Amino acid sequence: MPNRPPLQNAPPDLGDFDDILGAPSASAARPHALEPSPSESASLLVHERAEVGVVETQGPSLTEFVQAWDLYRDPVLAGVLAGVALGLAGVFVVLRRAIFVTAAISQAAGLGVACAFLLAIVVDLEIPPVLLAFAFAGLGAFILALRPPRRLPREAVVGFMYVATSALAIVVGDRISQEAHDIAAILFGSAVLVRPLDLLLVATVGGILLAVVVALSRGLTFAGFDPDAAVVQGLPVRSLETVLWVSVAAEVAVATRALGALPVFAFTILPALGALRLCRRLHHALWLAALIGAVSGGVGYVLAFLLELPVGASQTVMAALIAVTCWGAARLVLRG
Repeated sequence: MPNRPPLQNAPPDLGDFDDILGAPSASAARPHALEPSPSESASLLVHERAEVGVVETQGPSLTEFVQAWDLYRDPVLAGVLAGVALGLAGVFVVLRRAIFVTAAISQAAGLGVACAFLLAIVVDLEIPPVLLAFAFAGLGAFILALRPPRRLPREAVVGFMYVATSALAIVVGDRISQEAHDIAAILFGSAVLVRPLDLLLVATVGGILLAVVVALSRGLTFAGFDPDAAVVQGLPVRSLETVLWVSVAAEVAVATRALGALPVFAFTILPALGALRLCRRLHHALWLAALIGAVSGGVGYVLAFLLELPVGASQTVMAALIAVTCWGAARLVLRG
């Protein structure tokens, strides 16, 4: 059963948060397969109440969400901050026609997290999962930045990395039965709860990414539209591309650890698609993409709570709906 935001009717035990989201060794102490998820706990409570004659007539409400804001604050803020940073940077990703590069990098980051769990269990070597996520994502960005061999398009290298890292993450996850909950969250996206450390990393690395994009926006734009002319003009195209992809890889790594691969990929692509379709000026598209990313991350979580949906999928659907709305609005403007 996919994880959903915990219902107010049956709040999770705060003492279990470290076991669910903490270091690999702490999580490995007891299998998660023996413990119900927050949504499963709520379902069990409803069933028990039905047996004693208490009927639940209403689902989760916005009032309950506001009352439990202290519990949901960190995951909502993580989604908003990741949406802003990745939405803004995603404009340059889309303009370079490198959409699936971020998908491959996010899968590489997920593989790094899985390997951190495996090392902790097999050889008792505790490495922070986010550190390995960053290392694997950085390595993936470096490989993708290299020129592919002759007669081999860049998309082939991206596809190979995506398939290979996804398969390896599943294989490693199969060997970590105690961490099945965590591996599934990394691969499919389930930002039900976010640790303060993960929120801090998402905010810090996201701020660095925003600073890089804003400071180098002109050079990145020139290098993206006409790299040959940029080289002739003396612009360090390769250095600009390296800085961009390393910054994106860093944010993808920490956001994948906090939110999951699915919403991270969505925040990087969908807000940019909608903004570029609706805006004629690049700087307008940049800020609109950041706004769409923020709304997708925040409102998507709230809807996941109210409708009892998986968080990562809810945030992704929200971003897709806004992008489709932008495309429809752009068509109406052009017709008018």
